[in-house]
Amino acid sequence: MADKGQPCAGDALGTGLLTEDVAAAQFASAPGYAAIDLGTNNCRLLIARPCAGGFRVIDSFSRIIRLGEGIVSTGRISDAAIERAVGALSVCRDKIYTRGAKRLRTIATEACRAADNSEAFLSRIKSDTGIALEIVDRETESSLAAVGCSPLLDEEATGAILFDIGGGSTEVMRIARPNGDLGAAPLKGGWISLPLGVVTLAEHFGGVDVSSESYRAMVDEVARHLAPFAAEQAGDLGGMHLLGTSGTVTTVAGVFLGLPRYDRRRIDGLWMSERDVTGAIDKLVAMTYHERADNACIGAERADLVLAGCAILDAIRLAFPLPRLRVADRGLREGMLVEMMREDGYIHSA
Repeated sequence: MADKGQPCAGDALGTGLLTEDVAAAQFASAPGYAAIDLGTNNCRLLIARPCAGGFRVIDSFSRIIRLGEGIVSTGRISDAAIERAVGALSVCRDKIYTRGAKRLRTIATEACRAADNSEAFLSRIKSDTGIALEIVDRETESSLAAVGCSPLLDEEATGAILFDIGGGSTEVMRIARPNGDLGAAPLKGGWISLPLGVVTLAEHFGGVDVSSESYRAMVDEVARHLAPFAAEQAGDLGGMHLLGTSGTVTTVAGVFLGLPRYDRRRIDGLWMSERDVTGAIDKLVAMTYHERADNACIGAERADLVLAGCAILDAIRLAFPLPRLRVADRGLREGMLVEMMREDGYIHSA
């Protein structure tokens, strides 16, 4: 673990600049920060400490829990999903305690926004794990994702179309770096939150046996929801690139690289051309369900969801035909950490 005042190393994420008047002694006594993102499909935790380049990750956790499974048809978080969430969040609680993190933010997104029994669910989580979840709106979710991903905005670019493909919703936004400042929060232009994610789309169209017709139907459904926003943003896209964060884009990147197992160090920040993305998606679409399940970058837990994610990605690419995509294995959790560290004076924006 890097002490505060030393350069970030190892699994560090440079996310801003430290104020000049923060003494080195304060680094050593800096609190640990924890961020939990309870999504429609995944439960994710990141624990970090401030360091001279932003922050250094000291622990993390991710588990697929499918919290939003069946919500479209029932309107409720199921008992089985609640038990899976309790189990995953209990692991998060124990890691936070073990690592001594004193500052934390714990948010829940689309599944909890949509479910009729969200309040009962939050109460159960609080009583069983001690974690008080905060349900954030879609704009807050998109803003935090933008903060978390902004270090990957090309320094030479005028901006990017950033997208976050979730389990129950997909956020798409236009961002730019103000005055070229690498440490500043990105300027968010227009944005939209689509009520479609990998879980909701796969449940509606099917995710196990996906024909070319059903795949095209998924793309068309997403494109229909995205069309008004795409028309608003149809002006000058020169000098821009796509910037994607989600299990979908990291999977596409892993397939493109032919990785025998997922490797974050090779994925986060990877540049892919339009041809690279098309080739990787074509490989995925051509796979059988069992081939997807056997692929180390997908696995059995996501084999029935990945093509729905690819369909969302294809619809975004059709709406914004930019020549390059940068892949981000970062986003909401990193945004929460940066915001907390800014509040405490460890990271500043100018």
